[in-house]
Amino acid sequence: MKKLFLLAAITALGTPVLAIAQSAFDGAWKIDMNKVDFPKKPDIFLLQGGMYTCKSCAPPYTIKADGTDQSVSGHPYFDSAAIKVVNDHEIQETDKKSGQVVATSTSTVTPDGSTLMVEFKDSSNTNGGPPVTGKGKATRAAKGPAGSHAISGSWQTTKLEGISDNAVIWTYKVTGDQITMTNPTGQSYTAKLNGGDAPMKGDPGVTSVSVKMMGKTLEETDKREGKVIGVFKVTVAADGKTAKASFDDKLQNRTTDFTATKQ
Repeated sequence: MKKLFLLAAITALGTPVLAIAQSAFDGAWKIDMNKVDFPKKPDIFLLQGGMYTCKSCAPPYTIKADGTDQSVSGHPYFDSAAIKVVNDHEIQETDKKSGQVVATSTSTVTPDGSTLMVEFKDSSNTNGGPPVTGKGKATRAAKGPAGSHAISGSWQTTKLEGISDNAVIWTYKVTGDQITMTNPTGQSYTAKLNGGDAPMKGDPGVTSVSVKMMGKTLEETDKREGKVIGVFKVTVAADGKTAKASFDDKLQNRTTDFTATKQ
């Protein structure tokens, strides 16, 4: 949920865009949440014996499920998590960074155990602005071990709804041989087209980006301290009103495909 943004610009035969020509990518774009193909790789959780494990997190972590703050390492957006078991079908999670709450969620499994409903609020990457909010739905791909909490097992995301606009809108501007990206949650960068690494501002999980452009297709590579953690590819349609995009998450080894519309 920390990263649902596209990257885009246009070039001609691999040469820099002229400042006097408007790029097909200039302007505000918004993800169409009705046109998202979620990753096939499931999320995997285990809650048993008073311990909670997020096996599919990158990196995975295991903490006590006693409702108290537990230290979590290796995650740039939070450094502690608290899991509260509400009942045998529901849990609540509170994530903090430097002692401040940055995300909360409630996960509820339906009585038949087949569906997981999640409601969340996440300000871990909003730079003091309004949190990202929304709801998610997942279907069970595999059961957890006997005697474990209903949340245990593998879950395939099938739907996200009510996602706040600050998570799905961004703006691009091409000027000369460079592109600038900004969004409502405070992330931004200005990068050379077909150039080297440029700093990402306002995102603790992404330190730099590089941008490669091929006609109406743009590829953005995200890095964290020099390591590639994700790749975006986006292609603007002939009418200039929509774009097809994909995000290849290198940390979790999963790909999301989606459509965006120009606002």
